[in-house]
Amino acid sequence: MTDTPWMTILLLVPAVGALLVAMLPKGQDLLAKQVALGVSLLTLVLTAVAVAQFDTRAGAPRFQFEQHQEWIRSLGVTYSLGADGIALVLIALAALLVPVVLLASWDAVEELVDVEGPDAKLTPNKSVKSFFALMLVLESFMIGVFAATDVFLFYVFFEAMLIPMYFLIGMYGGPRRAYAAVKVLLYSLVGGLLMLAAVIGLYVQSGRSTFRWDQLIHQDLDHTTQVWLFLGFFIAFAIKAPLFPFHTWLPDAGAESPTGGAVLLVGVLDKVGTFGFLRYCLPLFPWAAHELAPYVIALSITGIMYGALLALGQKEMKRLVSYTSVAHFGFIGMGCLAFTTQAGTGAVFYMVNHGLSTGALFLVIGFLVDRGKSRLISDYSGVAKVAPVLAAMFFISGLSALALPGLSTFVSEFLVLVGTFTRYKVAAVIATTGIVLAALYILLAYQRTMQGPLGGLGEKVKDLKAREVAAVAPLLVLMLFLGFYPKPVTDIVNPAVKATMQDTGDTDPKPTDVTATGEKG
Repeated sequence: MTDTPWMTILLLVPAVGALLVAMLPKGQDLLAKQVALGVSLLTLVLTAVAVAQFDTRAGAPRFQFEQHQEWIRSLGVTYSLGADGIALVLIALAALLVPVVLLASWDAVEELVDVEGPDAKLTPNKSVKSFFALMLVLESFMIGVFAATDVFLFYVFFEAMLIPMYFLIGMYGGPRRAYAAVKVLLYSLVGGLLMLAAVIGLYVQSGRSTFRWDQLIHQDLDHTTQVWLFLGFFIAFAIKAPLFPFHTWLPDAGAESPTGGAVLLVGVLDKVGTFGFLRYCLPLFPWAAHELAPYVIALSITGIMYGALLALGQKEMKRLVSYTSVAHFGFIGMGCLAFTTQAGTGAVFYMVNHGLSTGALFLVIGFLVDRGKSRLISDYSGVAKVAPVLAAMFFISGLSALALPGLSTFVSEFLVLVGTFTRYKVAAVIATTGIVLAALYILLAYQRTMQGPLGGLGEKVKDLKAREVAAVAPLLVLMLFLGFYPKPVTDIVNPAVKATMQDTGDTDPKPTDVTATGEKG
């Protein structure tokens, strides 16, 4: 154990770094990039130290690195931070993806498409340093939202994340960036307002004059109140996740975001929604969670099938990846509401693995689009002949997205399905069909762009640079390593998931004893 305020340190380092980048003189774009990358790597190193100091032994405190400081005394709002295993691995994911994104985006923000239609042209970006400063601000808010243990403070970070992402999409996105940015803003604001109403309702109904999470759980709310408050939190989280049918903002945002922004949007920000299911919806409103779980699982299964089928029909590569994420979040949502340790651990592990696999897939596709200046699958053919490294990374990332055994996503998907099957057998069986569809949409996209005769824009594609390989390689290495040895992550996550199950009053179903039924053999 340690008294070091790791959560505050991890929150402040990128925030201070963003300020330093923003204060650099105009024209110091290269220095801005170097400072931003250095700060993000420092945050990653500090995160690794915090993870190493996290105590996973039996009997260790659930929340560690805690801080509690009065903020708004009259309302009982505190500056309370801490991390359990669920929050810690998601903070680590954010700390890993930010330097990866900055390295991959080193030259990507030098040009912007300013005008739509036949008069579209590329013009120099006048504020490269703003892009890198916004990335660091976003990192600070992402760490804060996972580390907050005061419900009001969580809400502040939850809403604050929207600001840098709005500007990243609106300033640095594709031709329809204004539309996508406004759509993200409106959806998020609606969800945020519902959550704010639920936060206020929770504060009033608890009668405890506090927003601290540890003092709000295990309270005796009547069933009707639980249902309404659960729905307020759930819809906000379902929009953020995004869970079907609240997902419709994601394809536009994913397609129009700059590649780096899309990686963080789908790789980390969306996890706030499913993280919220486990941290808030289940422990705070256990009766409502149990009553509404079958409906949430039904939405999750629908999302798995719907996202996969729409991904099959996509003509644009970025939209295809966005729809695959709708399907993946169906698995995660199902695992969160299955009320078993296996499914819960699988869901959290899936959050991490989805960030790795989809992050890598978005980066590789971004590199391809930057070279060909088109997002259409039909415009490329035979790319593997001229860019074998790019094709290989596309292939490995795609295999991870379809949960091939030996890669980390398979472990998490298997845990979710096995854990769900013990309580919701039909749901698990139907969800398994999504695995088959995933193989189709990933392999068909790879075949159409990378294989076949060289033609179309494929002739103009050059292979990856050393910097681009260095950006994607750590993600691929982690996919392989965690696919064969997931223990470092599951050991951190398991105690927190078990504690969440205790908060909801659940225990894992016992295996059926066939001898008790008189069966033999």
